[in-house]
Amino acid sequence: MKFKRIIALSTIFISALSLCSCGKSSEVQTYAWPLGTSSPEDTVTQIYAEKFAEEVYRLSDGQMVIQVYPNSVLGGDRELLESCKDGDIPFVVQNTAPQVTFLPDVAIFDMPCMFGTIDEVRKKVDDPDFMSEISAVYEKGGYQLLGYADQGFRVMTTNKPVKTINDFKGQKIRTMENSYHLDFWKALSASPTPMTFSEVYIGLQQGTIDAQENPYEVIVSNRLYEQQDYVVETNHLPHLISLIVSEEFMKDKTPEEQEILREAAKTATKYAREQSDARIASRIATIEESGTQVIPLSDELRSQIQDAAVPIYKNIKEHVDPNLYDIYTKGILK
Repeated sequence: MKFKRIIALSTIFISALSLCSCGKSSEVQTYAWPLGTSSPEDTVTQIYAEKFAEEVYRLSDGQMVIQVYPNSVLGGDRELLESCKDGDIPFVVQNTAPQVTFLPDVAIFDMPCMFGTIDEVRKKVDDPDFMSEISAVYEKGGYQLLGYADQGFRVMTTNKPVKTINDFKGQKIRTMENSYHLDFWKALSASPTPMTFSEVYIGLQQGTIDAQENPYEVIVSNRLYEQQDYVVETNHLPHLISLIVSEEFMKDKTPEEQEILREAAKTATKYAREQSDARIASRIATIEESGTQVIPLSDELRSQIQDAAVPIYKNIKEHVDPNLYDIYTKGILK
């Protein structure tokens, strides 16, 4: 009921009287649909959402309006997914990790240390064959996938330098509530601890946890680097940001409106990726200026981490669609 009231308040009707060439008045009907995220305003997630809303407005000549609600105003990741599926919140922009509970095949993105660069990730997710397969996953779950932007890779922050595989041992690292993420850090002999993100800064400050992992964007926007001496460029997972729409909502739109939404999403995806690339360098500079040291991984250590991650690959292979797995790993895993 909470979300239905939000929809009622967010759907607005504007009767704008304008003179036609014939001297008669006409009515223009405008709708405002909510888009929910759990991210703060100063993030690529917000940039992605706002650019999408801006493009929808432009392409529809102001007839289609989307209102962006950040900071979990409409609920956390789980609530947003549930409400989107029900059609109460038409649009959601969020990281893929929380979606695994609802869409098990999305765990394909939880295979650690698969890619060397973010361009390789983008090339893979943009591949028509892969996009067709992953889109079918979302449709089966009651959504439509409009695109994937990203915030680069997830990296580790800690108060202990990591230069060998043994340096991970025993570190209490905060992770998301995702079993594959937990298994990955356990494979490195770390001590992963699921924790609500709002508690991470205090957890680092009080020593409840030693480390955490997130993209640079999140590390800086939440000032996590203030409580950490090192950023270790594990680049273990791409931080993909999905733009999804309720299947029920989308089917209710005209073909012209659907095309506007898809076209707007393409433009927003490209723009968000460009912004991510531009912002990462400035985020690293902010961290280094604070005195926190950035440690790149040696090729030897990266190879050792990949070897440790093999059981996670096998586990994910057993739980996702075989065709999806084959397309995603083609040319990467032997």
